[in-house]
Amino acid sequence: MTNVILLGPPGAGKGTQAKRLEAERGMTQLSTGDMLREARSSGSEMGKLVSAVMDAGGLVTDEIVIGLIREKLEQGGAKGYIFDGFPRTLGQADALGELLSQLGQKLDAVISMQVDDAALVRRITGRFTCGNCGAVYHDETSPTKVPGVCDTCGSTNLTRRSDDNEDALRHRLMEYYKKTSPLIGYYYAKGDLAHVDALASVDEVAIGISAILDGEQAT
Repeated sequence: MTNVILLGPPGAGKGTQAKRLEAERGMTQLSTGDMLREARSSGSEMGKLVSAVMDAGGLVTDEIVIGLIREKLEQGGAKGYIFDGFPRTLGQADALGELLSQLGQKLDAVISMQVDDAALVRRITGRFTCGNCGAVYHDETSPTKVPGVCDTCGSTNLTRRSDDNEDALRHRLMEYYKKTSPLIGYYYAKGDLAHVDALASVDEVAIGISAILDGEQAT
């Protein structure tokens, strides 16, 4: 079994790489948001607790999230887990490490998906999608052949996310660096940290991650 944390700022491609790992290695992505939504609709005792907290406008505690992760790990059936969106703080990192130890598991790697902020801003602020078929484009690197018309389905319903603007992105980056970047030092000290260039192509990033998980790249 392989357990990995993907660390990186918004837009670094964590979700894309997690899906690749699921498809290629039989791993399961554990997304905090997905787990909370699933719990609310499950009718389980944990789900009722999550619903009560969220319906009251409260913040879901670390203990609840760890409880949801425990449920997933105890269910088994996966060849490993990709932690996405958790941990975000040093306290959460400690709690996750303790949980894995209790279950006789460990982290195999913590992969920092490194980016250049200016390049990341250009990458994200330039992207747009087809509201009809979901095709993704970019002003500079992959524009539509005919301006304003989707190459795939011919739709003119091309949209941009409201938060894909420079001010919003720089705010999200600052929040990431303030809250999550200390984890890089935490896992470096534990000897678990490895790095990939997240601004490389999707295939190149996937090759780098595979090399780390297969022990072919030094951390």
